[in-house]
This record gives sequence, C-alpha cells and structure tokens, in this order.
Amino acid sequence: MRVRSGLLFSCLVAGGAMPARGQGGVPDTATARKPLPRLDTLVATGRVSDLVGVAASPNQGTVGAADLALRPLLRPGEVVENIPGVIVTQHSGSGKANQYFLRGFNLDHGTDLAISVDGVPVNMTSHAHGQGYADLNFLIPELVQRVDFKKGPYYADVGDFGSAGAFNVRYFDRLPAGILRVDGGQLGYGRALVANNIGSGNLLYAGEFEHNDGPWTQGDNERKYGGLLRYARGTEHAGFTLTVLGYHNDWRSTDQIPDRAVAAGLIGRFGSIDPTDAGRSGRYSLTADWRTQGANSTSHVLAYGLHYDLHLFSDFTYFLNDPVHGDQIEQQDRRYVVGAAASHTRLGTLFGAPTQTTVGVDVRHDNIDNGLYHSEAQTRLSTTTVNRIIETNAAPYVENRTYWNGWFRSIVGLRGDAFWFDVRNVSGGNSGNVQASLLSPKVTVIFGPWARTELYLNGGFGFHSNDARGVTAAVNPATALARSKGGELGARTSLIPGLQSSISFWLLDLNSELVWSGDDGTNTPSGPTRRYGIEFANFYTPVRWLTVDADYAWSHTRYTDNEPDGRYVPEALVSTFDGGLAVHDLAGPLRRLRGSVRLRYFGPRPLTQDGSVTSPATSLVYTDVGYNLSDTWNIGVSVFNVFNSRVSEIDYFYTSRLPGEPLSGVDDVHTHAADPRSVRVSITARLGSAGMKQH
Repeated sequence: MRVRSGLLFSCLVAGGAMPARGQGGVPDTATARKPLPRLDTLVATGRVSDLVGVAASPNQGTVGAADLALRPLLRPGEVVENIPGVIVTQHSGSGKANQYFLRGFNLDHGTDLAISVDGVPVNMTSHAHGQGYADLNFLIPELVQRVDFKKGPYYADVGDFGSAGAFNVRYFDRLPAGILRVDGGQLGYGRALVANNIGSGNLLYAGEFEHNDGPWTQGDNERKYGGLLRYARGTEHAGFTLTVLGYHNDWRSTDQIPDRAVAAGLIGRFGSIDPTDAGRSGRYSLTADWRTQGANSTSHVLAYGLHYDLHLFSDFTYFLNDPVHGDQIEQQDRRYVVGAAASHTRLGTLFGAPTQTTVGVDVRHDNIDNGLYHSEAQTRLSTTTVNRIIETNAAPYVENRTYWNGWFRSIVGLRGDAFWFDVRNVSGGNSGNVQASLLSPKVTVIFGPWARTELYLNGGFGFHSNDARGVTAAVNPATALARSKGGELGARTSLIPGLQSSISFWLLDLNSELVWSGDDGTNTPSGPTRRYGIEFANFYTPVRWLTVDADYAWSHTRYTDNEPDGRYVPEALVSTFDGGLAVHDLAGPLRRLRGSVRLRYFGPRPLTQDGSVTSPATSLVYTDVGYNLSDTWNIGVSVFNVFNSRVSEIDYFYTSRLPGEPLSGVDDVHTHAADPRSVRVSITARLGSAGMKQH
C-alpha cells in the first residue's frame, strides 16, 4: 500500500468546512444553509488529492512527502520547485540563497515570494545582500511533511513579499520512520543524515552534514551542518510543538562569469575571475506552536525567535570601479528576529448561510546590524555603509468564508499592515525613521462544483516592503510599501478519474517603486510593470503504480510607463515546463523497484530593457532509481543533467571590466553554468518498526 504524507488539510487552510451534499453528489442547498455543527477536516495528502470544493483558488495546493519522493533534489531549495510554475536556480556558491522565478518575475532571492518554514518567515527584510533574501539551504528535505502553496495577492493571512506567491514548508511532528542515510557522488558531494523519534514519539531529532565542491575549477568546499530537535504533543489541529533548529554553512563561491572570458580561453565554463569569493551563514531558532480545536472554533498561536548571520564576499564587475584592487565587496548581516502569529476562527451563519470567520494578527520585529565594504582577497579596504536597523511590522486581518448554497461560496478579506523603519547610520549613510501603513482588501468567488469541476474568480491587493536604508534615505527615498494588485480567473477539475488539473489566467500590476541595491548601497529606480499569464497544472495517476505530472506556465511582462531604455523587464521569465514519469508500488518481481525521470525547462528571457539581448533556454533531465534491498535498507541512484547539456542556470547582461580592457568596461552576458552530468548514490536505512514505504 502506498503511504502518503499524513497531511490533515483542514477547512481552515484550504477552503473551510464543506457544505453537506444531497444524494447522488448533487448539492443539497437546504442542507448547505444549515449552521455547521463542527469544524470538519479533510485528509489531503499532496498533489494527488482532490481539492475540488476545498481550495480557494486554482493555484492553491499542497505538495506532500510522497510527491517529493518522486524526484531527486540537486539542492534543498528545489523542494519548492515541485510547485507548478516555480524555477529554482543558483548564481553563486552552495550556501547562498537561491534565485527564484515565478509568474514573470526574477524574484532575485525572494523579493515578491513569501517563504516560511513551519510558519516562521524565511525572507529577511533590509538584508545586506537583497531585500526579501530567502535562504532555504537549512532545509532537511527528509523532514518535510508537505509544502502548502498559494499564488497571487488574494489571501488575508499573507502580507509582505507575497505578491507572486506564498509557500509554507511544514516539517513532520513525528517521522513515519527513523532515517539513517548516507549519500556520495561526483563533484565532491557527500552527505550524512540521521533522524528519528525518541521513546513514544513525542521527541524528534535530526542531524545533517554535507560537503559539496560542485563542478567549479575551485571547488566550493561547502561544509554544512544542520540539526533539529522537536517536542510535539497532540495532533496538528489540537496540540503543541516546541522546536529548536540550528544551521551553519561555510563555502567558497564561483559567481557568474563573462562570456567573453570563456570565449577568449581565459577561463573555462566552470572557472572564476576572483577565486577569493566566499561566504558563511547561520540560522538558529526557537519556535513554539499551539493549536486547539472545538466544535465550532479553532485557535492558533505561533511564537518564534531566531538569530541569523551572513558574511559574503562577491565580485561581479572585477576591475570596473577599482582598476588596481578590484571590485570585491564584503556584505555582513547579523540580526535577531522575534515574532508571533495568532488567529481564531469561528463558525456561524450569515442570512442563514454557514460562515467561517477568521481574525488574526502577525507581528515581527527585526534588530539588524549590516554593512557593505570594499575588499580585496577578503581583506577590507574601505567602508561603504554600516547601519543599525530596527524594523517592526504589525498586521491585523479578518477573513470571512460564506457558503451561500451548494454551488456558490465567497471569501472576503481585509489586511492592514503597519511598518516602522528606524535606521541609525554608523558610517557612510543616512539616519532616519519612517512610518508607513496600508490596507489590502481581498475577494474570491467560487462557482460549483459541477461535474467535479469548479470555477474561481480572485482579486486583491498586496505589497512588498523596501529596504529601510532606502526608505529613510535623505535624497531620493524609496517607496516604503510598494503596492501590487492582481486578478485571476481559473478552474479546477477532477472529472477524469485519477487526473487533477487546474488552469488559471492571471494579471498582476506593480506600482512605481525604488529598490535598494545591497551590492552598491544605492537606490535603483524601477517603473510600474504589468504581468499576465497562464498556468496549466496536471497530476495523473492512471494506475496505482504510475504517476505522471506536467506543469506549463507562460507570462508576459512589460513596463507600463514610457521607459527610455525600453519596455522589457530584464530577467522576466516567459515560459517554463516541469514534468515527469514515476513508477512505484510495483508488483511481483519488480515490487522492490522504483524509478523516475523528469524534464525541467525554462525558456529564453530578455536580458535588456530593449529586448535586444536574450538568454538561451535551459533544459535539464534528471533521473532517479531506487531498490529496496529489504524492509529496512534502500539503495538509490540519482543522475542529474542526464544528457550533459551545456546550459546555464542563470544569465545577466551588465558592464564589467577585465584586466587590460577599457576603463569604461565592456557590456556582456554573464553566465553561471548548470552542473554537468553527475551521479549520486544513497544508502538509506529505515529505523523502527513503522517504516514508510518509499516510491
């Protein structure tokens, strides 16, 4: 029997308690109008689950642990690449935050994508390297129970950075079985993991070590340590968890390199211009999560505190700004973050129709020390700016879901966000404080289901905050809260047995804004933009031993004002496809075997505002084969970039200067190559008697 991740996807998360139905699957309107006697829950286990009648939009869903087991992961951040339309790449060393692409955005390291783990925000405000910096390298994929996702600014419980989407990675409270795993492979890759429940299962521990060089001429020499200790009582809907998490990573970096240097034979595809680029980072947190559920109400309180640090050396322009010492920069970010999220949901009636009303509040406070320096070979030469920043966000919200009859329901929400920015210049900058606030209304109407199909119409306002140093600048200050507004029309169907499909047509506008650039300590102007597109997602299990998924996304992105340099938005993603085949739960002589193959494609992107320079497309094929030697032992082989394609992870177009070139520099495409074909082998032991079946 195939065991899915034990997700209880409650009505509070994915659409509320369901109206009762009459005979033969026809909605019983009279019954649906009666007050709901209790908060029912729905078991949803991942993309295979039928969310018709449950989800609040065509782009809301869940990726479960069993879904994650269907694909090999080159890096931890690819856990969220299971979400339709998402591309995760890298342009630097193994420990730096990934680049994220979604809905026509190059989201950089997370500017318009809100990411959390167990409800604790990952995005870092006013970060030394980039606003919204979201580093997922601390994730331990084997501990992930599910990833809940929703896209667009339509959800009252989503605030800062959530215009393109919001993802929450949820760890297991108790593992289905303990894990002892060792991985090894080409390119200097090695990893060891141990995780298990202690005693009655109320205590979970995990520890991980990873080393990775990558294909680079100078290997990354990544040394990553991670661990988790979690105490859990009760269930996900009525229980308590206390979690301690620790993570530390040291690495060397090979950043993107100019194409002309490779063409001239100065370096190879995996070489570097500045071999002294490097970084180290850490994240340490304590989280308490309490939930209770009654017959007609639920309550949830989350409190967290964390310490985070990043020390990063990068060199993107080489000898353009300083022909003698070079252009290496040193970026430091050290902070303490405390926060809480509380919500209470109660059932009732409105004009005789069942309703579900949630009131909640999110609070976050960051105490930040960050700095930008000019360095050479990791030796500090001068200070550009050093600041002490205090940033606080408080956000109450309310949301009402009403089931008007058996074929129509509505979701109406309102969120208010207030920010306080306080910057104290230590060197090279400005001091100041700014307060800003806004209201973000949201509305959704849902029709159906008819023939196991329903239609959605979503609309709402969102935003992202800008860096406090730019917001408080004395000259040309940045917009504190950059407004977004979007709309969506879509459908979801499970009419064909075994097939879950959704399609959505979306539009998103961003107002004019100024963005703080951590790489040079200045504001970068950007005009208003409009993005629209289509997403088509499919997950098919025609028979119990075969899974097929195919997700396609296309978007169109342009500046909407008269930008003198052109209307194209550099790096805006146009098209993506992600799909694969997986065989599992076979019978007879093949019962111990599983396997999968996947294609990951993201198309050409404009690299300049006039559209004259574009990136090439990138296509990568991964494959994974596993064999259960016994009920305890499993061996797996993963092959990345099966066809050894010479493609790039990411491309940029800007000015840089190599020794001997004109002082004004040379405009060129700068590329970070994708890993060549590599093989990794894993040996896994399932500890304890309640082993979880693997695909």
